[in-house]
Amino acid sequence: MLAAALLGPDAPSLSPGVVSRLTGEWQQEYDRSQRRDLSARQYVYIWTVGVYLQARMEPQAECMLVILGATPEGKKELVGFQVGVRESAQSWRELLVDIKTRDLSVPPEVAVGDGAMGFWKAIDEVFPGTRHQRCRVHKTANVLNKFPKSMQPTVKADLREIWHAESRARAKAVMDIFAEKYAARYEKAVTCLTKDRDAKLMVFKLVQTAAKTWRRLKRANQLPMVIEGVTFTDGVAANDTENRAA
Repeated sequence: MLAAALLGPDAPSLSPGVVSRLTGEWQQEYDRSQRRDLSARQYVYIWTVGVYLQARMEPQAECMLVILGATPEGKKELVGFQVGVRESAQSWRELLVDIKTRDLSVPPEVAVGDGAMGFWKAIDEVFPGTRHQRCRVHKTANVLNKFPKSMQPTVKADLREIWHAESRARAKAVMDIFAEKYAARYEKAVTCLTKDRDAKLMVFKLVQTAAKTWRRLKRANQLPMVIEGVTFTDGVAANDTENRAA
Protein backbone atom coordinates (compact mmCIF):
# COMPACT_ATOMS: atom_id res chain seq x y z
CA MET A 1 0.00 0.00 0.00
CA LEU A 2 2.81 2.42 0.88
CA ALA A 3 4.65 1.69 -2.35
CA ALA A 4 1.46 2.28 -4.31
CA ALA A 5 0.84 5.58 -2.54
CA LEU A 6 4.38 6.78 -3.26
CA LEU A 7 4.97 5.38 -6.73
CA GLY A 8 1.50 4.94 -8.23
CA PRO A 9 -0.74 2.00 -9.17
CA ASP A 10 2.06 0.11 -10.94
CA ALA A 11 4.11 -0.17 -7.75
CA PRO A 12 2.76 -3.57 -6.59
CA SER A 13 4.47 -5.23 -9.57
CA LEU A 14 7.78 -3.47 -9.82
CA SER A 15 9.18 -5.45 -12.69
CA PRO A 16 12.44 -4.40 -14.36
CA GLY A 17 10.40 -2.77 -17.11
CA VAL A 18 8.34 -0.73 -14.65
CA VAL A 19 11.45 0.38 -12.77
CA SER A 20 13.07 1.40 -16.04
CA ARG A 21 9.99 3.37 -17.12
CA LEU A 22 9.65 5.16 -13.78
CA THR A 23 13.34 5.99 -13.74
CA GLY A 24 13.06 7.47 -17.21
CA GLU A 25 10.05 9.60 -16.25
CA TRP A 26 11.75 10.86 -13.10
CA GLN A 27 14.90 11.70 -15.06
CA GLN A 28 12.85 13.75 -17.52
CA GLU A 29 11.15 15.63 -14.67
CA TYR A 30 14.52 16.29 -13.07
CA ASP A 31 16.04 17.55 -16.32
CA ARG A 32 13.09 19.92 -16.84
CA SER A 33 13.41 21.28 -13.32
CA GLN A 34 17.14 21.86 -13.78
CA ARG A 35 16.47 23.93 -16.93
CA ARG A 36 13.61 25.97 -15.47
CA ASP A 37 13.91 29.66 -16.28
CA LEU A 38 14.08 31.78 -13.11
CA SER A 39 14.18 35.22 -14.75
CA ALA A 40 10.67 36.06 -13.54
CA ARG A 41 11.21 34.70 -10.04
CA GLN A 42 12.12 36.53 -6.86
CA TYR A 43 12.77 34.81 -3.55
CA VAL A 44 12.62 36.79 -0.34
CA TYR A 45 13.90 33.84 1.70
CA ILE A 46 15.66 30.63 0.80
CA TRP A 47 16.01 27.60 3.06
CA THR A 48 18.87 25.16 2.57
CA VAL A 49 19.38 21.64 3.83
CA GLY A 50 21.73 18.76 3.15
CA VAL A 51 20.13 15.30 3.22
CA TYR A 52 22.57 12.44 3.48
CA LEU A 53 21.61 9.42 1.40
CA GLN A 54 21.26 6.20 3.35
CA ALA A 55 22.12 3.94 0.41
CA ARG A 56 25.91 3.72 0.31
CA MET A 57 26.32 2.95 -3.38
CA GLU A 58 29.35 5.22 -3.77
CA PRO A 59 32.71 5.06 -1.96
CA GLN A 60 32.32 8.68 -0.79
CA ALA A 61 29.51 10.13 1.32
CA GLU A 62 26.94 11.77 -0.95
CA CYS A 63 24.54 14.45 0.17
CA MET A 64 21.40 15.78 -1.52
CA LEU A 65 21.67 19.58 -1.44
CA VAL A 66 18.22 21.22 -1.48
CA ILE A 67 17.19 24.87 -1.76
CA LEU A 68 13.60 26.01 -1.14
CA GLY A 69 12.48 29.57 -1.79
CA ALA A 70 9.64 31.83 -0.65
CA THR A 71 8.24 34.43 -3.05
CA PRO A 72 7.04 37.87 -1.91
CA GLU A 73 3.50 36.45 -2.08
CA GLY A 74 4.40 33.77 0.47
CA LYS A 75 4.49 30.82 -1.94
CA LYS A 76 7.14 28.16 -1.30
CA GLU A 77 8.92 26.60 -4.26
CA LEU A 78 11.67 24.09 -4.90
CA VAL A 79 14.43 26.27 -6.36
CA GLY A 80 17.07 23.64 -7.00
CA PHE A 81 18.74 20.47 -5.81
CA GLN A 82 21.64 18.23 -6.73
CA VAL A 83 23.80 15.51 -5.26
CA GLY A 84 27.00 16.88 -3.78
CA VAL A 85 30.07 15.60 -1.97
CA ARG A 86 29.11 16.07 1.66
CA GLU A 87 28.13 19.73 2.23
CA SER A 88 31.32 21.19 0.81
CA ALA A 89 31.61 24.79 -0.29
CA GLN A 90 32.33 23.61 -3.83
CA SER A 91 29.14 21.52 -4.03
CA TRP A 92 27.00 24.39 -2.71
CA ARG A 93 28.79 26.81 -5.04
CA GLU A 94 27.92 24.65 -8.07
CA LEU A 95 24.24 24.60 -7.14
CA LEU A 96 24.07 28.34 -6.43
CA VAL A 97 25.88 29.21 -9.66
CA ASP A 98 23.47 26.96 -11.57
CA ILE A 99 20.52 28.86 -10.07
CA LYS A 100 22.13 32.20 -10.89
CA THR A 101 22.84 31.22 -14.49
CA ARG A 102 19.16 30.37 -14.93
CA ASP A 103 18.64 34.15 -14.72
CA LEU A 104 17.80 34.55 -11.05
CA SER A 105 18.75 38.23 -11.30
CA VAL A 106 17.43 39.34 -7.88
CA PRO A 107 19.49 37.83 -5.04
CA PRO A 108 17.53 36.30 -2.14
CA GLU A 109 17.07 38.70 0.76
CA VAL A 110 17.85 36.10 3.43
CA ALA A 111 19.26 32.58 3.48
CA VAL A 112 18.31 30.22 6.30
CA GLY A 113 20.48 27.23 7.06
CA ASP A 114 22.38 25.29 9.70
CA GLY A 115 25.97 25.85 10.77
CA ALA A 116 27.59 24.00 7.85
CA MET A 117 30.27 26.49 6.83
CA GLY A 118 30.43 25.28 3.23
CA PHE A 119 27.09 26.85 2.34
CA TRP A 120 27.80 30.21 3.97
CA LYS A 121 31.13 30.50 2.20
CA ALA A 122 29.52 29.66 -1.13
CA ILE A 123 26.58 32.05 -0.84
CA ASP A 124 28.86 34.94 0.16
CA GLU A 125 30.69 34.37 -3.11
CA VAL A 126 27.67 33.90 -5.38
CA PHE A 127 25.12 36.21 -3.71
CA PRO A 128 27.25 38.50 -1.49
CA GLY A 129 24.31 40.73 -0.53
CA THR A 130 22.18 37.93 0.94
CA ARG A 131 21.88 38.07 4.73
CA HIS A 132 22.33 35.05 7.00
CA GLN A 133 19.82 33.50 9.40
CA ARG A 134 20.71 30.37 11.35
CA CYS A 135 18.09 27.63 11.52
CA ARG A 136 16.82 27.55 15.09
CA VAL A 137 15.79 23.88 14.83
CA HIS A 138 19.36 22.81 14.06
CA LYS A 139 20.78 25.21 16.64
CA THR A 140 18.42 23.96 19.36
CA ALA A 141 19.42 20.34 18.64
CA ASN A 142 23.13 21.18 18.66
CA VAL A 143 22.90 23.01 21.99
CA LEU A 144 20.78 20.29 23.62
CA ASN A 145 23.31 17.64 22.61
CA LYS A 146 25.80 19.28 24.96
CA PHE A 147 23.56 18.80 28.02
CA PRO A 148 22.62 15.63 29.92
CA LYS A 149 19.28 14.21 28.78
CA SER A 150 17.77 14.88 32.18
CA MET A 151 18.34 18.62 31.70
CA GLN A 152 17.26 18.89 28.08
CA PRO A 153 13.53 19.67 28.66
CA THR A 154 14.41 22.61 30.91
CA VAL A 155 17.12 23.87 28.56
CA LYS A 156 14.78 23.56 25.59
CA ALA A 157 12.24 25.74 27.39
CA ASP A 158 14.97 28.35 28.03
CA LEU A 159 15.93 28.32 24.34
CA ARG A 160 12.29 28.72 23.36
CA GLU A 161 12.22 31.95 25.38
CA ILE A 162 14.90 33.31 23.04
CA TRP A 163 13.23 32.29 19.79
CA HIS A 164 9.81 33.54 20.94
CA ALA A 165 11.00 36.86 22.37
CA GLU A 166 8.89 39.87 21.40
CA SER A 167 11.90 41.85 20.12
CA ARG A 168 15.55 41.53 19.16
CA ALA A 169 16.60 43.40 22.30
CA ARG A 170 14.62 41.00 24.48
CA ALA A 171 16.09 37.98 22.65
CA LYS A 172 19.62 39.27 23.31
CA ALA A 173 18.81 39.80 26.98
CA VAL A 174 17.39 36.27 27.35
CA MET A 175 20.44 34.85 25.57
CA ASP A 176 22.69 36.66 28.05
CA ILE A 177 20.67 35.17 30.93
CA PHE A 178 21.07 31.70 29.36
CA ALA A 179 24.85 32.21 29.16
CA GLU A 180 25.10 33.38 32.76
CA LYS A 181 22.96 30.48 33.94
CA TYR A 182 24.87 27.66 32.22
CA ALA A 183 28.39 28.90 31.35
CA ALA A 184 30.07 27.62 34.52
CA ARG A 185 29.34 23.93 33.87
CA TYR A 186 28.31 23.83 30.20
CA GLU A 187 30.66 26.22 28.47
CA LYS A 188 30.57 24.33 25.16
CA ALA A 189 26.78 24.62 25.01
CA VAL A 190 26.90 28.36 25.66
CA THR A 191 29.62 28.83 23.04
CA CYS A 192 27.54 26.87 20.53
CA LEU A 193 24.58 29.17 21.17
CA THR A 194 26.37 32.52 21.20
CA LYS A 195 29.10 32.13 18.57
CA ASP A 196 26.85 33.33 15.69
CA ARG A 197 24.43 35.48 17.67
CA ASP A 198 23.79 38.08 14.95
CA ALA A 199 22.94 35.43 12.34
CA LYS A 200 20.54 33.69 14.72
CA LEU A 201 18.71 36.92 15.59
CA MET A 202 18.44 38.27 12.03
CA VAL A 203 14.80 37.13 12.02
CA PHE A 204 13.89 39.94 14.44
CA LYS A 205 15.23 42.54 12.01
CA LEU A 206 13.13 40.98 9.26
CA VAL A 207 9.97 41.16 11.35
CA GLN A 208 10.62 44.80 12.23
CA THR A 209 11.16 45.65 8.56
CA ALA A 210 8.09 43.76 7.41
CA ALA A 211 5.93 45.36 10.11
CA LYS A 212 6.32 48.72 8.37
CA THR A 213 4.28 47.43 5.42
CA TRP A 214 1.76 45.25 7.27
CA ARG A 215 -1.89 46.14 6.83
CA ARG A 216 -3.44 47.00 10.18
CA LEU A 217 -7.17 46.40 10.60
CA LYS A 218 -9.44 48.09 13.11
CA ARG A 219 -12.56 46.41 14.54
CA ALA A 220 -13.29 42.69 14.58
CA ASN A 221 -14.26 40.33 11.73
CA GLN A 222 -12.38 42.25 9.05
CA LEU A 223 -10.66 39.21 7.51
CA PRO A 224 -13.60 38.33 5.18
CA MET A 225 -13.42 41.85 3.76
CA VAL A 226 -9.70 41.42 3.06
CA ILE A 227 -10.42 38.17 1.24
CA GLU A 228 -13.08 39.90 -0.85
CA GLY A 229 -10.56 42.53 -1.93
CA VAL A 230 -11.83 45.51 0.08
CA THR A 231 -9.14 48.17 0.40
CA PHE A 232 -8.22 49.75 3.73
CA THR A 233 -6.77 53.14 4.66
CA ASP A 234 -5.13 53.37 8.08
CA GLY A 235 -6.94 50.19 9.08
CA VAL A 236 -10.40 51.43 8.03
CA ALA A 237 -12.34 50.00 5.07
CA ALA A 238 -12.50 52.36 2.09
CA ASN A 239 -16.31 52.50 2.05
CA ASP A 240 -16.38 53.44 5.76
CA THR A 241 -13.96 56.28 5.04
CA GLU A 242 -16.16 57.52 2.21
CA ASN A 243 -19.27 57.40 4.38
CA ARG A 244 -17.59 59.44 7.08
CA ALA A 245 -16.47 62.02 4.54
CA ALA A 246 -20.05 62.33 3.22
